[in-house]
Amino acid sequence: MASSSSVSAIISLSSSKSTAISSRTSSLISQDRVSFTKVPCYKNVSSSGKSLSIRAQIVQDTEAPPAKVEKISKKQEEGVVTNKYRPKEPYVGRCLLNTKITGDDAPGETWHMVFTTEGEIPYKEGQSIGVIPDGIDPKNGKPHKLRLYSIASSAIGDFGDSKTVSLCVKRLVYTNDQGVEVKGVCSNFLCDLKPGAEVQITGPVGKEMLMPKDPNATVIMLATGTGIAPFRSFMWKMFFEKHEDYQFNGLAWLFLGVPTSSSLLYKEEFEKMKEMKPDNLRVDFAVSREQTNEKGEKMYIQTRMAQYDRELWELLKKDNTFVYMCGLKGMEKGIDDIMVTLAAEDGIDWVQYKKQLKKEGQWNVEVY
Repeated sequence: MASSSSVSAIISLSSSKSTAISSRTSSLISQDRVSFTKVPCYKNVSSSGKSLSIRAQIVQDTEAPPAKVEKISKKQEEGVVTNKYRPKEPYVGRCLLNTKITGDDAPGETWHMVFTTEGEIPYKEGQSIGVIPDGIDPKNGKPHKLRLYSIASSAIGDFGDSKTVSLCVKRLVYTNDQGVEVKGVCSNFLCDLKPGAEVQITGPVGKEMLMPKDPNATVIMLATGTGIAPFRSFMWKMFFEKHEDYQFNGLAWLFLGVPTSSSLLYKEEFEKMKEMKPDNLRVDFAVSREQTNEKGEKMYIQTRMAQYDRELWELLKKDNTFVYMCGLKGMEKGIDDIMVTLAAEDGIDWVQYKKQLKKEGQWNVEVY
């Protein structure tokens, strides 16, 4: 059972370093940092003037290879449901609430919306749902195709009754090469919804962004704009809710990049979480049009992270550190640029190391 703590349904809608190197880290140290000497049986080897007797034994393994061990996921995959509702037979929910959560002077509008599910869409934190906008596509005369959106609420929803799902959506409006204003079909449909309006929902989908099982894990969350959605779902479970089988005691570290301070999403909620458990949450904003670093460079998310580069690298050496990235495509490269140099200082190939992190479920990316 889970229940929202004394926090109202919607509060507002307007570390220590480790030098321990994991077995994974040591296995990826560059070969030019390690030398191997072939030693025949019983040969004396001189080392620092002392004679050491080393016995090397070669054994021919004639037995069958051991059975493949099934990989145990480090994420909360138990009971995860996918694709319960499909485009041909979507779930029809209703809009309960739809409110703009960016300031009037922000470059673009972002809205927080809550839909009814009556418990029929059993999603987990980190999953997504599809939305099929009303109307017909004028290009082919067929109903519009679904668009996927990361879920912005925890599994029990903003009202704590497991009967709603929330989204964080930016209204897409731009001028094309011909000077014509173009409006994103689904984002404008969603941002214009009135309470009571019906919404066709598919899903839930996705396992990439599921939370770690370990309640003592370090969870580093990197978001740009509406990429904050899955991390709001994580953090509500971590800080606002009480669960019999999960109590977060680790470190959650959020980096959120936005263009202006009036574009900061859920800021008041995160501040409340910080008040509740100050030792378990760090929040760093990167406001690109208003902040600069000591070199005068614009403060993008990778610029902010660079200020903590060595601390982040030390955390990435730990087996219980999980990185999640959600937002604009391209953000991962900026983070790679930070890590490649630091890894090299320890004789580690960052590209290979990141592959290993991905394999272990500790490096998770969802960009668009």
